[in-house]
Amino acid sequence: MRVQQFVQQILEEEVTSLVGREKSQRREEIDAPAVYRNGYGKLRRLSMTGGTIELRRPRVRGLEERFESRVLPLFVRRTSQVSDLLPELYLHGLSQGDFELALRGLLGEGAPLSASSIARLKEKWQAEYEAWRTRDLSGLEVVYLWVDGVYVKAGLEKEKACLLVALAGLSDGTKVFVALECGYRESTESWGALLRGLRDRGLDAPKLVVGDGHLGIWSALAQVWPESDTQRCWNHKLMNVLDRVPKKKRAHARMLLKAIPASETRRAAETAREKFAAWCRKNGFERASEILAQDWERMMVFYAYPKAHWVHLRTSNAIESPFAFVRLRTDASKRYKKAENATAIIWKTMMVAERTFRRLNAPELLSVVAAGAQFADGEKINRTVAIRGAAA
Repeated sequence: MRVQQFVQQILEEEVTSLVGREKSQRREEIDAPAVYRNGYGKLRRLSMTGGTIELRRPRVRGLEERFESRVLPLFVRRTSQVSDLLPELYLHGLSQGDFELALRGLLGEGAPLSASSIARLKEKWQAEYEAWRTRDLSGLEVVYLWVDGVYVKAGLEKEKACLLVALAGLSDGTKVFVALECGYRESTESWGALLRGLRDRGLDAPKLVVGDGHLGIWSALAQVWPESDTQRCWNHKLMNVLDRVPKKKRAHARMLLKAIPASETRRAAETAREKFAAWCRKNGFERASEILAQDWERMMVFYAYPKAHWVHLRTSNAIESPFAFVRLRTDASKRYKKAENATAIIWKTMMVAERTFRRLNAPELLSVVAAGAQFADGEKINRTVAIRGAAA
């Protein structure tokens, strides 16, 4: 009730500011605008995250244009927080028919929402998604790109469908999703189509692409953006290696493995790798050591970038974190008859999550990387250009 009174008071203050005088107060200046209060409109319900409140919007006459409150615009029935809540609820396992009951409990009995309004929202999200996936990207200066495949369980289909995702780190330090597409698993053809789509919409080749060990993305990158550096995700690599170590030995193996990408220099990382290999030989886990050595050069690429950015570049966590609960909920609910039906809703939820992403560390270095500066062990290489003809 206090919230309702507070919002109503704000509406009254908004009109007082517009009219220039309190309610029932006469105009003091002759040339003051002839604008008057004109009662109230119909009772309106506004859904908020803490419940639903009832308000009356003050009306005004004497204006050349219709007065529209900035606090409670025409036709608004819920706050942006509630709109943001809807896609999250859907992904947390609610079917379309369950929405009304759930929202009544969350927002109060007066919440102006129903299953039909949810259906209209889904249609709106689909249209927004289609516009987003075809938008021009030429204005984005991408420095880093994280890629991953998110698997979604759909209805009675035997295999999980794959959503291919690309997240860009821009030169101003912000992170934005640039692609979310249905793909046939993580094949070269699917990734190639996604990358070509980004390129054709104006996205320049990123300096570095970070992803897991699936060969599809690396083969596609070699075809579309061969000039981009590539970094394999250390989290995925460590999980693959640990699978070859007995459970009772994994705690010690994990400690040795984590020390490798945490090393301050590439040489120190290679020394830590040899230490793990020696431990594997001693205990008969040679296969684990062999898996660690596979694609080693691509594991070490982050050392050629600023040290402040290593935390972002060693893994694909930039994508993994926001998609963790998506994997959990879509696997558990099995509500989607087709994977395509989930794409727009998952995209909408990711747009909500995107607004909370923190900026990349040391954003001032991103423009330096974009300009082509070279780094070794995280430090910028200062090259001295020799002048032809100078005295020896």
